[in-house]
Amino acid sequence: TEFRSMNRGKVAFFLPARKGSQRVKNKNTRTFAGIEGGLLANKLRQLIATERIEEIILSTNDEECLRIGREYAAQSPRLKVVERPDELCLDTTNLQDLICYVPSITDAEHILWGHVTTPLADAATYDQAVADYFAALDEGYDSLVGVTELKNFLLNGEGQLINNTTSLPWPRTQDLAPLYEINHAVFLAPREVYVEQRNRLGTRPKLYIMDKIRSMDIDWEEDFVIAEALATKML
Repeated sequence: TEFRSMNRGKVAFFLPARKGSQRVKNKNTRTFAGIEGGLLANKLRQLIATERIEEIILSTNDEECLRIGREYAAQSPRLKVVERPDELCLDTTNLQDLICYVPSITDAEHILWGHVTTPLADAATYDQAVADYFAALDEGYDSLVGVTELKNFLLNGEGQLINNTTSLPWPRTQDLAPLYEINHAVFLAPREVYVEQRNRLGTRPKLYIMDKIRSMDIDWEEDFVIAEALATKML
């Protein structure tokens, strides 16, 4: 591929999809915006359409996810379906244990961790992230993370404004210093960050700023409804 020829190394996409969502029932596989196979099928289609990801790893303990994944793997040799050990699929599983597991199932030099629950982050989103990541490495950054810019008034638990850096009590929101919310669409780092730092981001990540639509993340049932309405118009 383009990045192989530039000696940048292989980029693998790690896609976790465990069984038993508590907040949104069957969120990974129930029909989404008319797509059979739901959020998982949608994400696999998007990933297969990428040009800068050489390996796609679906990591799951869910029988339906395994079935869907194997259907798509029959269409794309880049997709690898890996049955995840049960001890890494519990509600009590430490995320760091899963992070440390990832390098054991891929030899890729760079790992992009993303989620099925960001259905509007598409192939172009990921390809641009990979391009920006390699440019960022050349600039001294050590990883890249998807974020959404936030310019609004925020209060702490005591009702105190925490993000107004101007002398005016109520400046225009566009004049506020921006904050950035991690949107869970993209965590991209070299393999050694996983191995040596036991993390999916380094200590100096480049911010990959995404718009609100592409950043949409499904955590709750109402998120599913909103994302489905958006996807029906866009996908």
